[in-house]
Amino acid sequence: MARALYIHWPFCAKKCPYCDFNSHVRDSVDVAGWQAALIADMRAEAEVAGGEALTSIFFGGGTPSLMPPALVAALLAEAERLWGFDPNIEITLEANPSSVEAANFAALAAAGINRVSLGVQSLDDAELRFLGRLHGADEALAALDTAQAHFRRVSFDLIYALPGHTPELWHDRLTRALGFGTGHLSLYQLTIEPGTRFASDVRRGRLVPLDDDEAAQLFDITQELSLAAGLPAYETSNHARAGEESRHNLVYWRYQDYAGIGPGAHGRRGGIATVRHKKPENFLSAVDRQGNGIAEARTLTVSDQAAEALLMGLRLTEGLDLAALSARFALPRAGLIEEAALARLVSLGLMWQDGTRIGVAPAGRGVLDALLGEVVADTLVAA
Repeated sequence: MARALYIHWPFCAKKCPYCDFNSHVRDSVDVAGWQAALIADMRAEAEVAGGEALTSIFFGGGTPSLMPPALVAALLAEAERLWGFDPNIEITLEANPSSVEAANFAALAAAGINRVSLGVQSLDDAELRFLGRLHGADEALAALDTAQAHFRRVSFDLIYALPGHTPELWHDRLTRALGFGTGHLSLYQLTIEPGTRFASDVRRGRLVPLDDDEAAQLFDITQELSLAAGLPAYETSNHARAGEESRHNLVYWRYQDYAGIGPGAHGRRGGIATVRHKKPENFLSAVDRQGNGIAEARTLTVSDQAAEALLMGLRLTEGLDLAALSARFALPRAGLIEEAALARLVSLGLMWQDGTRIGVAPAGRGVLDALLGEVVADTLVAA
């Protein structure tokens, strides 16, 4: 059952361009009411997803770094009572790198948070404006310093392959970022998603993204520099010192169960995918009406689960064990992968095979989506 817990806090400190709940500002929050609702939702989930001590808790949002520390402490105390904590539990809080949020770090650490993930995104003010961020580079670096003073483990993210990024520029930016001494970095290429402002700008000719070859060159630089600095990739876009990998995200990528509570939170338990009501008022009404905030609990087919496990597991440098996957879903190996495609990709040095384990080789990481399209069994994709 659940080994990880995700807690979604839907409120922001101010109206912002990144939040679906931008009408719900901090000053309007009934903290006592939300504490009662989140604890009720947590208790309902623990009744059906209990049994194992939690290895990870992740506070996302919203602006969870502006949650009252007393509320964080109360939620953690209840989670420990319901599930129990692994002795090395990771308790992460997601934060924007603003001075307002950084002022809350000491109290949040005292409440039990032991890891923070900062959405830095860039070390350049012009790029931050392009990305629609409200913080500046100096403010982000000051928040990073504060985080490192209060939390045992700190991660931050950067986005690269932005328009105008050259190999030399990204080499310098990443070298600087690696010099800050955090044990974890999330390094994402800019992607142009349909329906976004970026997609509209590309369509109108106001934004010219890097071509595939240019982006691939920056990806290679990312792998080389992070490896040399002792933070190799353990997942396509995530890099860490040994032992500082995100335990919470590893639960997702290893396709293990996790509980999700709070507005809009997703979870998975025993082949059932859960989704909580997204709007805060609808979530509260559901908790009052049915004792939990669930909007949908969908049973996943065996094929759906096996496909998701493959797609997630092959993102990891460690790869996955096909024999274990076959036993878990009662599917033959031939029902999981295309053997001929795997053999060809191994011969090209894009994938590897070691006994029953398979994975994507360093040379194949930059074309992961294409590899997955070839190696995952057609029967799973069709399902």
